[in-house]
Amino acid sequence: MKKRYFLQAGAAIVGTVWLSRYLTGRSPVMAIAKNQFEITKTDEEWRKILTPEQFSVLRKHGTESAGTSPLDHQYAKGTYVCAACSLPLFTSETKFNSGTGWPSFYAPIDNAIGISVDNSFLMTRVEVHCRRCGGHLGHVFDDGPAPTGKRYCMNGVAMKFIASRG
Repeated sequence: MKKRYFLQAGAAIVGTVWLSRYLTGRSPVMAIAKNQFEITKTDEEWRKILTPEQFSVLRKHGTESAGTSPLDHQYAKGTYVCAACSLPLFTSETKFNSGTGWPSFYAPIDNAIGISVDNSFLMTRVEVHCRRCGGHLGHVFDDGPAPTGKRYCMNGVAMKFIASRG
């Protein structure tokens, strides 16, 4: 009998340790990287310059509801910049209609984004963040169109659109 209880307890401990990495949600890579961004602010400083919804997405890794962003159906020529620090992230040339309800792109501007592992919601995804301020933008998936095969599924509230002149 004691052996069975020992095995059950051992299995419970191993399961808890394994599952805890999924319940915490954020990769240690992102935690280390937060101290290495060019622009850093306290939560209070971010709250002063972001709307509550922007703060939730960009600083707390939230997600806006599908189909709520006007940027999802924005197809004018221009550039999509980080709503927190104005770093250019994507151009209209790489935008496509993914049908997901979020603005989608097949490639970012060179040196615009960073990525980290996101283990929230009991799954592993690749999180996309602004390389300058660390703001959470969305996730990247391997089901996008040519030429990259990537789908950068972004929260519209995390970006601003700047139309091209001329």
